[in-house]
Amino acid sequence: MTDVETPAYVPGHGLLAGRTAVITAAAGAGIGGATARRFLEEGARVLVSDAHTRRLKEYEAELAGEFGAASVTATPCDVTDDSQVRALFEAAVETHGRLDVVVNNAGLGGTAPLVDMTDDQWTRVLDVTLNGTFRCTRAALRLMRGSGRGVIVNNASVVGWRAQAGQAHYAAAKAGVMALTRCAAVEAAAYGVRVNAVAPSLAMHPHLVKVTTPELLRELTAREAFGRYAEPWEVANVIVFLASGYSSYLTGETVSVSSQHA
Repeated sequence: MTDVETPAYVPGHGLLAGRTAVITAAAGAGIGGATARRFLEEGARVLVSDAHTRRLKEYEAELAGEFGAASVTATPCDVTDDSQVRALFEAAVETHGRLDVVVNNAGLGGTAPLVDMTDDQWTRVLDVTLNGTFRCTRAALRLMRGSGRGVIVNNASVVGWRAQAGQAHYAAAKAGVMALTRCAAVEAAAYGVRVNAVAPSLAMHPHLVKVTTPELLRELTAREAFGRYAEPWEVANVIVFLASGYSSYLTGETVSVSSQHA
């Protein structure tokens, strides 16, 4: 295996100038927080959302201090509650006057052997990860279809394609996100909206480190051709690409953000 150092951070190039974006599960750590920062660096106005209100407000203040209060706002949202989902998207339009991009990043993992998995464990992961993406996609499309424009990017996972012990609920949910992406894209094309997804393999952040054993982290990292996990901003860069005009003829696709061996 070849160890490759993490590449230098890529500066913004104004790829999302003038766009308004909603990003779920964006309270600081992980792919959602990195995506919010990358979108702001690319010139977008961003509404960040998360079910963790305290962390969300802290991250809103941090981003507002760097990019200006007019560029970032925050609305708490539990994606398992449709009334909160609808309020989230209404807030985006009321605050920023338009909705151009939605990043459905909210998801819930966990590890349990299938024979020991409870109905509650299965249902909770599916409700946050798949049903939450459905609720947010539906709410976004209801607003976007009248404007004739828009982009939705869903966060899937390589486990939607590949088997991993203890991940039946999460893998089923992420495979569902991929299928939802394809079907939504076909329907949304009629009114000028694109829908794609990213499928990261291993993007590490502090919260994930807390729930990942060193043994599992070594095992997962060993599968990566680069000999390291992805930084969350590296996944965010691909989301920026999918949200930007550089992917104008791309819809219904799931882009693997992975260095895993075949």
